[in-house]
Amino acid sequence: MKRLLLLPFLIFIILFTLSCSDSPSSSSTTSSNKTNTSPALSQSTPLPATMATGTFQEYPLPQSDSGMMRPAIDHEGRIWFGEMNNNFLAYFDPRTHTFKQMIPPHGKFGIMGIQVAPDDTIWFAEQYANYIGQYVPTTGQYHLYPLPTLTVPDPNHAGQTMSLPSAPNDLTIDAHGTIWFTELNADSIGHLDPRTGVIQQIPLDAQKTVQMLDPYGITIDPQGRVWVTEATNDHIICFDPKTGKIRTFTPQIPTNQLMEIASDAHGMIWATGFNDGLLLSLNPVTGIFTPYYASHTGNQAGGLYGLFISKTGEIWVTVSAGNMIARLDTTAKRFVLYPIPTPASLPLGLVVSSNHAIWFTEAGSNKVGMLKP
Repeated sequence: MKRLLLLPFLIFIILFTLSCSDSPSSSSTTSSNKTNTSPALSQSTPLPATMATGTFQEYPLPQSDSGMMRPAIDHEGRIWFGEMNNNFLAYFDPRTHTFKQMIPPHGKFGIMGIQVAPDDTIWFAEQYANYIGQYVPTTGQYHLYPLPTLTVPDPNHAGQTMSLPSAPNDLTIDAHGTIWFTELNADSIGHLDPRTGVIQQIPLDAQKTVQMLDPYGITIDPQGRVWVTEATNDHIICFDPKTGKIRTFTPQIPTNQLMEIASDAHGMIWATGFNDGLLLSLNPVTGIFTPYYASHTGNQAGGLYGLFISKTGEIWVTVSAGNMIARLDTTAKRFVLYPIPTPASLPLGLVVSSNHAIWFTEAGSNKVGMLKP
């Protein structure tokens, strides 16, 4: 079966083989009823970049080959993340410089997205075990919310079927405490009400496709709308819970495999691109996309993955192929680049703490990193 939960592992391979593209870029906006095409945009060459020297600290994990994924930070400053290769839910405590690693119930080496709720409980997507999990640090208790399985034709045995997990990937929490998440295999988004435990799934395609769209990243804007990237076709999807309507925004760019997505305080939508060092912004009112290409050598683009917008509005990304942390200076139209001391560290996800420290996972070197700009 095509793309049977392979996308997370392809990240580690593809990011080292990225190249820069010179095709033009434009944008269009599509709804379920009509298609509106905005004026074409000329492709931006890589933005000017300034090399900066911040203060780095790196903390190696106890084991090698951990398969670290995206981080989240709680109100005590602990950095939480999944270790896919070790089947751990883990955290690093900067106060004691110690790690704690736990095997979640029925875990199948699949913790991807992770978020910290306002009450400091930890929510995570277990992609292979096919559930949304909640961990309560104060009690050590877990609460599991299983997702439906999919019955599809077995490509290797004519006339037979096989079961697939819905495959939850990334998740976010809205202002009401509802947990929203993407489902890679089910081509859907889902939401979970922690008060009732009820899960509802929303197909992103009217045909209820399976493994065709790869809904990947997810975020909530200030109006409560849910935004999703589709990695297969570079769509950005907007779902409005108030109306139930879905809108599709399509940037006319070379195939880029859009990954992480975030909304800033003004409702602008930002997304990272896998292939061309692309940071993409979308104005939901006009439907216009603006591309920002990051260069890590001066003439070659590096793939972007992690994305975080701080409370002060700073836009931070991981330049995974370039082994750097970067900030977009929107005023000067340039990237500020911070090379990571460990070579080939493969920075993946990142988060900004209350004291303006940038914490990130190093999937290639099995470390938790911290940057003080």
